[in-house]
Amino acid sequence: MTQNMSVFRKFFLYKCLLALTFWNHVSLCVENELSMSVSNNFLEDDSNKKIKSLPLLYMNSHQSKANSDWVVIQNTTESLSLSEITNDNVKKLVALLSNFRQGSGLQNLTLTNVSVNWYALMKILQTVWHSSIEYLNINNVTQLSHVRRYYFDYSGTSMKALTMKKILITDMYFIQDDLYRIFADMNVADMTIAEADMIHMLCPSSESPFRYLSFLKNDLTDFLFQNCDNLLHLETLILQKNKFESLLKVSFMTNHMKSLKYLDMSHNLLRHDGADVQCQWAASLTELDLSSNQLADSVFECLPANVKKLSLQNNQISRVPGGVAELKSLEELNLASNRLADLPGCSGFTSLQFLNIEMNSILTPSADFFQSCPRVRELQAGHNPFKCSCELQAFIRLERQSGGKLFGWPAAYVCEYPEGLRGTQLKDFHLSELACNTTLLLVTALLLTLLLVAVVAFLCIYLDVPWYVRMTWQWTQTKRRARHNPPAEPGTVLQFHAFVSYSERDSLWVKNELIPNLEKGEGCVRLCQHERNFIPGKSIVENIINCIEKSYKSIFVLSPNFVQSEWCHYELYFAHHKLFSENSNSLILILLEPIPPYVIPARYHKLKALMAKRTYLEWPKERSKRALFWANLRAAININLPTADENRCGETD
Repeated sequence: MTQNMSVFRKFFLYKCLLALTFWNHVSLCVENELSMSVSNNFLEDDSNKKIKSLPLLYMNSHQSKANSDWVVIQNTTESLSLSEITNDNVKKLVALLSNFRQGSGLQNLTLTNVSVNWYALMKILQTVWHSSIEYLNINNVTQLSHVRRYYFDYSGTSMKALTMKKILITDMYFIQDDLYRIFADMNVADMTIAEADMIHMLCPSSESPFRYLSFLKNDLTDFLFQNCDNLLHLETLILQKNKFESLLKVSFMTNHMKSLKYLDMSHNLLRHDGADVQCQWAASLTELDLSSNQLADSVFECLPANVKKLSLQNNQISRVPGGVAELKSLEELNLASNRLADLPGCSGFTSLQFLNIEMNSILTPSADFFQSCPRVRELQAGHNPFKCSCELQAFIRLERQSGGKLFGWPAAYVCEYPEGLRGTQLKDFHLSELACNTTLLLVTALLLTLLLVAVVAFLCIYLDVPWYVRMTWQWTQTKRRARHNPPAEPGTVLQFHAFVSYSERDSLWVKNELIPNLEKGEGCVRLCQHERNFIPGKSIVENIINCIEKSYKSIFVLSPNFVQSEWCHYELYFAHHKLFSENSNSLILILLEPIPPYVIPARYHKLKALMAKRTYLEWPKERSKRALFWANLRAAININLPTADENRCGETD
């Protein structure tokens, strides 16, 4: 008899699904179907047949409203998906689900666009609870009203996971515990209640089989599961996008969850003020997501000691305090989108292998990171505002030495500063070693300076620059004294036809030949000679300058002796200075004896230039040519001095 009833039930289910295929709706007339007579042979032959699948059925809105039926989205041996569930077709749905007793093939049920009251929803859940369904998904529940206490029977279920999303409760006044107790005591391994505007959830009444809980996008606060001892098997808890504020209370919440491994607290309002109270996390917690909160540097004072994977992305962390957190098991750390100015050290993270520090405020990351973090296998440091300068060169070299440990290289590593290099990839940024090594730059600059000083010193010595500087100083001083002490007789400036400069060794020729032939006889020439015209009491340099300035011409008696005389050099220098300062043609050169070029010292380069550019008179050895010599010399001196001076010609020897 029992076997016949089982076969009869399968035949009934087959007929119902055939009707769903051909008539676009399910007509559940249970009593009529049960009264049908079918031969045992036919039932036995058909009892082992399996319904593999049915085509998708779509109903237009008019037909749906007229018949108050749902839309079948998917129907296979193991899965059934229905849409547009209302209070009018709940009884038919419950009747249909009642036929899927435990042991049948249907395991997955999805209900979408469910618009029923609280009692109808409970009837659906209760029916599913005692069916073969293991995974129930309910999406978009609206018009949930008349929430009352319901005595739910959790026994004898095949359910493993319940997922409810987008729940809208229209009942404004009801006892919160009547709603939350139903879900808190559900004996399933996985439960998800998302986007339900849920403000609280009760602790299970007894030890719960929950292993996975997700309350994504609700309004839960810090009071959730405080002092709750019945979630001993919970391994994964997702509380993303809620309204938690205290990281300390979150740690207290997990303290009693002895099996908790993964906790997602991202997108909340979490803070930690560094209170004196110690955080108490579950010892089993190994993965923690605290991204997109309001956590600052003090968060490192309140972290699970055994955490292996930690995400602090998109917070307000400016630095990782040293010696605060000892996370010896931490292997992966995400600090992206914070306010860090440099790479953190690994003094408290001795097992760190992966670090993400993208999108921070790092201008010049430390180059010794991999030395302080030897176990790190991958560093994500791209998308930072890198300042391409000498300090960054060491980090660029670090990439070459790291062997591909920089994730995203080179596209994610781009210069932000200075303005001229913005957009340049770090791999294309190069500066010379000299420009970046301060010590090398100083040493190079010092060597170049010493070399320059040596070259200048050599040139000064070779060109007798100190002598010229000294002479220029003497000239300046003499001029200054002349301006402050004007002559007593402001008469004519030119008092002599020529100033004679010669070496003391050539004085015999000057006294015996030059002076007698120029100063005596017709058209006498008044000469300025140091032995008779230098004023006692004045310096030699000042006398030389005065004589040159009071003379129309300067006669230089050149010989090997002349170029060896220091004073002759002074006189030539000052005369040459007058030549250029007054733009005059006042120099007369007499070559008394030939001067070999090698005899002329280097400082006499002006004399060499003068002899190369100007015509000079050469003293003839033949007496017959000397008359012409004196005539040419007189012609070169040709000038008429005042009469008073002319009358004095020949008065002195």
